Amino acid sequence: MLIPTLLTVKQFAEKHPAFPIGGIRFRIFHEEKNGLKESGAIIRNGRRVLINEEKFFTWLEGQNQVIP
Repeated sequence: MLIPTLLTVKQFAEKHPAFPIGGIRFRIFHEEKNGLKESGAIIRNGRRVLINEEKFFTWLEGQNQVIP
C-alpha cells in the first residue's frame, strides 16, 4: 500500500514557497467551486486540514488552461 504524503497548510507552504499560506487557504475555502474538493486533495481530520501533495499537484495541472 502506498502511503500518501499529507501536509498541513503551513508544512505545504514551507515545502513549496511558491504557494503562500493565504493562497492555499483561499483555494481550500473555495474548494467546492474550484474542483479541489472533488480531487480528493484536501483531507479533514477533526479541525485539522491536510493536503495530499500528489493529488494537489494533479489538480493544479488540471487547472492549467490554454488561452487562445
